[in-house]
Formats: sequence, C-alpha cells, structure tokens
Amino acid sequence: MITTNVESIYELITSTATIIQDELGITELEAIAETGENWFHNAVLQEELSELAVKRLKNSYQDKPLEQFSKEDIRKGWQLAVLKSSRSNVQANHQMTPDALGFLFAYLLEKFTKNQDTLTITDLAVGTGNLLFSILNSLDKKELDATGVEVDETLIRLAYCGANLIGHPIQFLHQDSLQPLFINPADAVVCDLPVGYYPNDQRAADFKVKSENGMSYAHHLLIEQSFTYSKEGAYLFFLIPNDLFNTVEAKALHQFINEEGYIQGMIQLPESLFQSKQSAKSILILQKKGKDIKAPKQVLLVNMPKLSDRAATASMLSKIDAWIEDEK
Repeated sequence: MITTNVESIYELITSTATIIQDELGITELEAIAETGENWFHNAVLQEELSELAVKRLKNSYQDKPLEQFSKEDIRKGWQLAVLKSSRSNVQANHQMTPDALGFLFAYLLEKFTKNQDTLTITDLAVGTGNLLFSILNSLDKKELDATGVEVDETLIRLAYCGANLIGHPIQFLHQDSLQPLFINPADAVVCDLPVGYYPNDQRAADFKVKSENGMSYAHHLLIEQSFTYSKEGAYLFFLIPNDLFNTVEAKALHQFINEEGYIQGMIQLPESLFQSKQSAKSILILQKKGKDIKAPKQVLLVNMPKLSDRAATASMLSKIDAWIEDEK
C-alpha cells in the first residue's frame, strides 16, 4: 500500500509519542509536543528515557528527516496527530480550526490585503496554531510577521512545536490575551473566537463591551481587544457563532463596532462543517476606522455552499472576488 507524506508524518509523530508517553507517564498531547521537539532537533531530549526507547526514537527520526517534507505536508500530518489526541483531551471550545476554514480565512486575507507585500498578523486565541499555520502556508508570497497569544500551556507548546517543524518564525505569548499585551499593532487579525464567559470581572470592567449584569462574554471582549492591537485600516476576520448579534449582550458589541470600525462582510458557513445547526458559525469581516477608510457601499453577505460542491464554491468565490473589486 502506498503511503502519502501526510500519513507518513502522522505515523511518525503518533508512534514516537506513544513510546515517550509509555516511558514517562505523561499525557498523549504532552508526548506529541515532546516528540515534535525531538524531530525538530533530530535528537532525543528526554534524559529519563531507557536506552532501548532512545534507540527506537533515533531510528524513527533519522528514517524520516524533517527536510524531506513540504511545509503543507508537515502541517497536515502534525494537525492529524494533534487532532486525534485533542478530541479526548481538549475542551470543545479549544478544538482545532478545520482545514476548510483555514483555506477560507487565507483566501479572504489574501484578497483583502492583495496590495500589501508585507503583513503583520495577530491571532489572540491561537490554540494549537492550525488556523495561523494554514494562513501562513497560503500567503507564502508575502513578507509575514505573525504573533499568536494563548493562555493554555499545552496548546501553546503544541503551537510552538508545530511552528518550528513547519518553519514559521511566529512570536508566541503564553498569557491571557485579554490582559494588556506587549505586541505591535497588526495589519490583520484572525481569530477562531472561543465562545463563553470570561471569569475575570475586574479586568472585563475595563472594556466597553462588558456586560452590565453578571459575567462578560470572552468572545465580545476579544473582538474589542483585537481592535486595540490593530492598526488603522486593519482587517479583522473572526469565526463567530451565528447568534453573535442576537443576544441581550450584543447591543454594546454592535455599538462598539459601529464606533470603531466598519462591517465589511458576513459569510455564513455551511452547517455540514459543524456538529449541529446550533453550533454552526460564520466569518465576520471588520475593518478598523482610520484616515481615508470608508464604509463599504454595500456589506458583503454570503451563504457559502457545501465546500465539497466545487462548482458552487468556485461560483461563490467569484462573487466575493467581484464584490472586493467593486469596493476597492
């Protein structure tokens, strides 16, 4: 049976992670991070391992040197290994952004910033990094400077390892992304917004979109925080729940967006991408106000077909292209 490069990478990561996990008694996700660092350095970094385990690991890494694989094959193989483990170990809120959405984000970002040769991109909920990696792999003709912020220690370690393996020089910050950040303002923000309440009421009180009664939504606060750390005229792309603007708390968010930016578009994604109708999401496209920045003549409103329907998808992407050309 012929094995693809992606399958070969997946097999390497999972088999070597199993050896490390069995020897050290750590979680599957932790073992994947450990083997990722080993493969990147072409060495076994865990001193506690038995001589037999070290020998088996070295043989595996040497048999499949990192340099023989493309960035996209590495991203996909790494993603599959992390996804397999994270299904049982990570909260639903923190699940990896699917490849199809990574493609759409990259497509939109490329179209909206096509006149910019250099681009600073920030993701304030980077998770394992898959959304950011997909975008960086797709925009390889631009000079890119990327930053990812993540509060979860295991997730950001996986993102760091993945970035090393793929070859992306991303700056990672391990901290609560709703606290003050020491990062440069971005040309573009991308974020698969984690939906839920933010537990720090004292910090939430500093935001305009805070709830007047009880805890504030973290995804509302992250939208405001993204505006704070982006340049004038920056584009912001968010994966949002379909009911974002239908909740009681949405009034303050809508008012904030109207004050600070313009809604460029909303792309409703096919329900087939999600587990249920209730969990379906859309891509919200915003632009921060600034000198010479004007509201669109008409907001882009799109219902994407099933992405497996290539003809319908291509037709819809052509309509998006035409809208962007007309607006720009």
